[in-house]
Amino acid sequence: MPKITMTRKKWVLISGSGSLLVLIGLFALLVWILLFHSHDSKPRTISEYFKYGPIGTEPDNGLPYWIWLVLPEIFPEHLPGPGGYASFGFVWEEGQPTPIGLTKEKIGIFPRLGLNCSVCHTSVYRTSAASEQEIVLGGAAQGFNILAYQRFLFDVASEPDFTADIILDEIEKAGGGLNWFSRQLYRHVIIPRTKSILLGLKEDWQWSLSNPDWGPGRIDPFNPVKFDLLKQDYDGTIGTSDMLPIWDLNSREGMVFHWDGLNSDLREVVLSSAIGDGATPKSLDLDVMARIQNFIENLPSPVYPFEIDAGLAEAGRSVFAQNCAVCHSRGEGRTGQVIPVEEVGTDRHRVDMWGAKDAAAYNEKYENKDWGFTNFVNIDGYAAMPLAGLWLSAPYLHNGSVPNLKDLLNPPSERPKRFYRGYDVLDPDNVGFISDVYRDDQTSMRFFEFDTSLPGNSNDGHLYGTELSAREKDALIEFLKTK
Repeated sequence: MPKITMTRKKWVLISGSGSLLVLIGLFALLVWILLFHSHDSKPRTISEYFKYGPIGTEPDNGLPYWIWLVLPEIFPEHLPGPGGYASFGFVWEEGQPTPIGLTKEKIGIFPRLGLNCSVCHTSVYRTSAASEQEIVLGGAAQGFNILAYQRFLFDVASEPDFTADIILDEIEKAGGGLNWFSRQLYRHVIIPRTKSILLGLKEDWQWSLSNPDWGPGRIDPFNPVKFDLLKQDYDGTIGTSDMLPIWDLNSREGMVFHWDGLNSDLREVVLSSAIGDGATPKSLDLDVMARIQNFIENLPSPVYPFEIDAGLAEAGRSVFAQNCAVCHSRGEGRTGQVIPVEEVGTDRHRVDMWGAKDAAAYNEKYENKDWGFTNFVNIDGYAAMPLAGLWLSAPYLHNGSVPNLKDLLNPPSERPKRFYRGYDVLDPDNVGFISDVYRDDQTSMRFFEFDTSLPGNSNDGHLYGTELSAREKDALIEFLKTK
């Protein structure tokens, strides 16, 4: 008799022989139509697509929407605070079925959830605790704790209450409106498969437990490439770094990308990012990815929301020209290039995470594809970039170990050893986000304490500007507000 077995990625049909083959083929077609066939539900505008549009992460790595929706109701004890998924720092616009960066795509007859680029590249800020939150596309998602979100999904799958009865009851309460046939598929196939996949991923991600927690606004994007896609053994490396803003990319021709400059081809960066989010060679839509690339290339950096002292900023322009422009002004020799880690002196864990063999393996991984990679390299340093939207890019340095610009211009010995990450209220005096409070009294959201003594979190290095006078530093900071 034929039977269906489950793997972490897909259903596999195992059949007998003879006259049952046709029946099995028809059944397989029905399963494909019901569970795997993708429906076109692309939003109309490119900005809406950037926020909510699918990039191919749903078919193989999508999470059933209705299961995802009810998990916070069933397992509130696993949330970092009140507010459901908002407690992980998701940005959720009113009237939308998902937060920004989570796609809802109908695969077969069931909606699935996937990730897209905006989950890591959407900033938010408030000018005061009482003001409305502003959303800025293309910025670093400084409040989103992606590792905590993943661990929530992994941990709830281990709970005895992750059962079909409990989940289906909650889906009914949430308005899922499943018919009898859909309930049977959820009960006997979709819920067990989801549990199995999450538990498998939990096992795959055990390596992350050996490294310091990322915290909000940070991610280790290339160790998963090594351990999952390239099937390498865990090597103890730490690649955690801040999520990056992607403003004004059209002015960065000839410059490297990523913190350590491991690729200089924006097309490859966009495609590999989609793969990192869960897309596969089969699900990648090259036309969609080209459309997204064109959109982000033309995203402007935001304007500083507070008043700027024009005279002081003009004085800071000359300080910048004398001390910073060579590395951070377009057209200058070192801008957009890699500065050796021995010179910049910042935490070297990120550059030690990626080696020549890793770059070669990633280039070879898709060499049989028309869109394959050829530009991944190993460079022992960090990229010096233009400072577009610098005021909204805190915390600073590649690992986000310095909370504001004022502290960045101080010697490392005078920089905070511990501070809090995740608050969205700006600090106009020091230029960054408020980092000395542990919770938001209005939302009861608790923030992440960042410890610079942990591996990968050092706030050493980048001594440029630390010897300026107090007046010069004030002027420079005022000028940097205009970037």
